Amino acid sequence: MGAFDGVHRGHQWVLKHLVERAQERDLPTTVVLFEPLPKEYIRPLEAPARIMNFREKTEALAECGIDRVLRIHFNATVQQMTAESFIHDVFYEGIGAKYVVLGDDFRFGNDRQGDAELMTRRGQRYGFDCAATPTFEFEGDRISSTRIREVLAEGAFDEAERLLGRRFAMSGRVVYGKQLGRQLGFPTANIRLHRLRAPVNGVFSVHVDGPGFTGAPAIANVGTRPTIDDSIEANLEVHLIDRNIDLYGKQIRVTFQHKVRDEMKFDGIHQLKERVLADIADTRRWFQEQEQ
Repeated sequence: MGAFDGVHRGHQWVLKHLVERAQERDLPTTVVLFEPLPKEYIRPLEAPARIMNFREKTEALAECGIDRVLRIHFNATVQQMTAESFIHDVFYEGIGAKYVVLGDDFRFGNDRQGDAELMTRRGQRYGFDCAATPTFEFEGDRISSTRIREVLAEGAFDEAERLLGRRFAMSGRVVYGKQLGRQLGFPTANIRLHRLRAPVNGVFSVHVDGPGFTGAPAIANVGTRPTIDDSIEANLEVHLIDRNIDLYGKQIRVTFQHKVRDEMKFDGIHQLKERVLADIADTRRWFQEQEQ
């Protein structure tokens, strides 16, 4: 149970422990997730940027061997549940838990009353075991979603990969936009991120995977498009380098390789076009350098 944002190496270590215990007992594995995340519901403007949306998270959990995900809609009712009620209603009556794994610093229930110690005591009453896992360290570093958000904000994708255990990527379905990129000579694919804030912001060299192709070099912009409409939610726009593929309606995956620059507000469309053309040239050159 938890946020599991990023499903990073620390999460993977906990999940590996869970899968091993489940196999010993011949039981399915279940991860309990809140959606939206509690901080997004309670203080949405102060909530941290999401490393993963819900779909990306469930896909990553499946890759770790998780059989089922219990998605709990976090609302006022759930917020007011005591830790005692949560254990009884969700773990005992809800999923019939036999073995529960929690981080030793994880808190749950109204006013964060619940912890691994309470879960262990109630497990004795309800017939399940509980294991509290310590904070995971990798190569001497404490792995946390907060730390990963920090390195992503810096554009340090190699370091993020070391902490995540995979290259950082965002995925989604391509939707119709304002067609401005096409009018300016560089058509873009617009992807809804399904999150208020993204962990990265700016212009990036990326690889794109889609139906029938993988690793296509591209340039991506993540931000609120201040020159165009200054959106509230973050947007992801992608332009394939030297390729013309119809991506509308397709599910694609965008893997981040290199930060080109921060997002900027320009005086007009002409200035924006000139800068984007320069960014495309810089990105093309960067990919060529990687091949040498």
